[in-house]
Amino acid sequence: MFAFNVARAENPAISRAMTRLLRALALLLIAFAGPAAADPGDVDAAARGVVRVVVIGEGGGEPAPVSHGSGFAVSATQIVTNAHVVSEALLDDTLRIGIVPSEGAGGAFARVVAVSPRNDLALLEIASSGLKLPPLALAGGVSGNLGEVSAVGYPMNVDLAQGLSMADIFRAQPPVKSRGFVSGERPSRQFDTILHTAPIARGNSGGPLLDPCGRVIGVNSFSADSMSGDAEFYFAVSLRELLPFLRDNGVEPITNALPCRSIDDLNAAERQRMEAQQAQARERLASQTEALRELRETARLTAQMEVLAARENAMAMALVALLGAVGAGYAAAMWRGNVARRKHAGIAAGLAGAALITAALLWITRPGLNEIEDRVEAALAAARGDDTPDAAASANPSLAAEGALICTLVPERSRVMAARTDDVALEWSADGCVNGRTQYGLGAGGDWARVFAAQDDAAVAVNYYDPATRTFRTDRYLLGQTALAAAREARAAYTPPACGVSDAARTLGEQQSALIALLPDRPNERLVYSCTAKARAGGSGQQ
Repeated sequence: MFAFNVARAENPAISRAMTRLLRALALLLIAFAGPAAADPGDVDAAARGVVRVVVIGEGGGEPAPVSHGSGFAVSATQIVTNAHVVSEALLDDTLRIGIVPSEGAGGAFARVVAVSPRNDLALLEIASSGLKLPPLALAGGVSGNLGEVSAVGYPMNVDLAQGLSMADIFRAQPPVKSRGFVSGERPSRQFDTILHTAPIARGNSGGPLLDPCGRVIGVNSFSADSMSGDAEFYFAVSLRELLPFLRDNGVEPITNALPCRSIDDLNAAERQRMEAQQAQARERLASQTEALRELRETARLTAQMEVLAARENAMAMALVALLGAVGAGYAAAMWRGNVARRKHAGIAAGLAGAALITAALLWITRPGLNEIEDRVEAALAAARGDDTPDAAASANPSLAAEGALICTLVPERSRVMAARTDDVALEWSADGCVNGRTQYGLGAGGDWARVFAAQDDAAVAVNYYDPATRTFRTDRYLLGQTALAAAREARAAYTPPACGVSDAARTLGEQQSALIALLPDRPNERLVYSCTAKARAGGSGQQ
């Protein structure tokens, strides 16, 4: 049988229609497939905001740990843990609460902002110090397919096995990660919990239980001790308890209810989408080619009839004029010797000359047979709209997409953990200048990109823009402090050219290549936006 104990720690052969149907089914399978195994990169990204929570007393005049558990950041300075982790400090005002981050130098003291023993939750605030933590995102809920989860924290049995001293407790250490599966959601005697199999131990209490995308789905709290070789199960405080607790205490955490899809899934879906678009483009091209052939034949027949008719009319009129010239000339010759008609002879001679000139002009200006092809090409150009401004713009995608745009997130093509997803205002210029101030680089593959490694963002972001499809994309790499420092050093090694500088796009593309080479193969987050023409407006984020 089980006894419940507090675990002060955590845990062309086919038709075109059939081809389109198969592609659509493939896209649906990718879009609605269950979550893949947790990506270690996502768990590592979340672990940056996991801390050791130490209750500190004094021993021999020196600070000494009394007990410890785990916690995680819900803002840059606020931490969630279990109420039982800090209960001793609440009962003894000589004890203090210390926060030891997972990386970097130095920790900080914290005070208890709120505590709820009923559901074993506590909210801490870091006292004035330079310690700022990357907050974890909370998931929209537990997946109904009982998927994989990861527990992150500081189990004491690992500390003991490694022979860590008391002084090591105050030194930054990477948290321990364990993996398991959700076994169900069930209420305990007082609050909602998540039952899972990701091993936790004394010291894990207060640490996060993460979904495959590194989002918090619970706060690890206690375990069911196994006896006689029975399987071990572990319990985490549910989001249904955590979210109201945070909001009741003035904290609006980062939440993300989007489906959890891996970058590999997104890449596969993107390939399927591109293949489908290319197939549709080929079908449209074949249809347009056939329509163009029919149009050419119709235009040639029409042109032949019109040109031949015009030639015949001109030749007939020239013949009439020539006959008139002969007749008038004959009359002039006959009347010239007649004194009474000599004046009429002059008039007849003039008419004969004019008629002769008219006949010559009609003959010379009659349409040539080569005009048939000219009329055919003119008709085709009019049908294509080659003389319109839109046609000129479509030949140059950068020109087609110039101007003020508003870009909106496409959730089914995105993978979001903690980033904001507000609309992005973007004013694009064909030379790669964004919003009149930020130059984008042109890479070897023809991609427009700009790398950002801001000091106030615990991530490296690479923004891309595709003028041909009006697609804006941000890839975010949630790096640890060492990798982040290397990326910032690489970014500080060059000065991006300003907009309008000669060959700025090529220059920046070369400058950014070294930094991009330092980044992991896959980003942690990918935000894909579709852009449409819009009046200038203020936007969010970096462009």
